[in-house]
This record gives sequence, structure tokens and C-alpha cells, in this order.
Amino acid sequence: MASSPSSQLLQIEAVAKTYGEHQVKALSAVSINIARGEFVSLMGASGCGKSTLLNLIAGLDTASSGRIIFDGADVTKLTDEAVTALRAKKIGFVFQFFNLLSTLTVAENVALPLELGGTTSAADRQKRVLEMLAEVGMENRLNFYPAQLSGGEMQRVAIARALVHKPELIVADEPTGNLDSENGLKVLELLKHLNKSLNQTIVMATHSEEAGAVGDRIIRMKDGLVVSDSLVQH
Repeated sequence: MASSPSSQLLQIEAVAKTYGEHQVKALSAVSINIARGEFVSLMGASGCGKSTLLNLIAGLDTASSGRIIFDGADVTKLTDEAVTALRAKKIGFVFQFFNLLSTLTVAENVALPLELGGTTSAADRQKRVLEMLAEVGMENRLNFYPAQLSGGEMQRVAIARALVHKPELIVADEPTGNLDSENGLKVLELLKHLNKSLNQTIVMATHSEEAGAVGDRIIRMKDGLVVSDSLVQH
């Protein structure tokens, strides 16, 4: 999808990733541009490289070669500390298994990114947490613990936590993979709503055709390569 440099949030240029002493290739010279406000679905079978690419985009792993330019900064040239800071401020994560802390309430889980960032007052944190829980329809579960929630509710809380610090990018790794079809559909509808209402950029890895079709683009991968990149007709 063509876009001007100013509208691009993420530029992935000839990125490769190899692992181990035998130099097993997980990615081979992948190049992708992602514009601000896009909802991009990464699709492919297990082992195709989509999770590796997602981890590189999120700054959880480093590329063996190539460049990743995020919001104008060449991430491949940043120190570990700078990447960690960028991740904390500009990237939100949604995981397949929710990753909520069982000993914290819903509100406390959602507040974590703000507390770790340390740049907001307690009153501001509370206000932002309430706003985000209302956005995902979980404002009536503030004082519940994860064990008291359904899978779909836990994923909604996880999405609120990912968005609470107003990141530039949401990275979602199989966000419906641990949900039944009804709750999975609700989570996809929520992600699409957030994408449209908040102009939130989302990159989602999925093996589900139904889930992938919610995005604006589907990038299909096989054997560490991008094999197609096409717009979704809604």
C-alpha cells in the first residue's frame, strides 16, 4: 500500500533474522511499510515467520540484518535501553493468553503501564484507566480479579491495558486464539472499533482467515518470506 513518508509509522527494510549456530533463517529480506491508522493482519501457518516479525516490530527481538524504522527512528541502531523506553511509550501488546497478573484487580492490571512509565499522577492514572475500561465495556469490573472473568472479558482488559498509555502501535499476537468463536468475534469487533474510532494502528498475527479479514490489509507469509500483500475488500 503506497503512502507518503510522513504517513508511515513503520518501515521494514530487507529485514532478516537467523537463529543459532546453524544460522536457521526465520525471516529472509522482508520489506513492508505500515501507515498510521492501518489495521494489518499477518497471516500464515505456524513457523512461517509471522511471530518472529511481530517480535521484531515490537522491539522484543533484534534483526540480524536490515532496518526497522519506527516513527522516524531507526530501531536497529538504538541501545537496548532506548528500545525499552520506546516500547514503554509507543507500543501496546495484546497476547493470546492475556498475561494479566492474577493478584491484581482489573483496574490495577490496566494501570500497570502508566505506573511503570511513571509520568502521570495517581489521579490522572485513575481517570485514564476508567476511560479505557469504559472504551472496552469493562467499567463494571474494576475491582474484579482475572479469575472472576471469562476469557473474553480478560482479553478486553488486556486490550485496555495495551491502550491505556496511548501508544502509537498495538501489536496483537493471536488475540482470539484462546477464545471461543463468539468471544473471538467480539474481540475482533472491539479491535476494529478502536482502529476506526481512535485511529489506532494495529498489527495482528493470526492463522484465522475470519480474523485476518477484519484488517485493512492481509500480509501472507511462508517460509520467512512475504508471499502476498493485499487490501481487504469490506
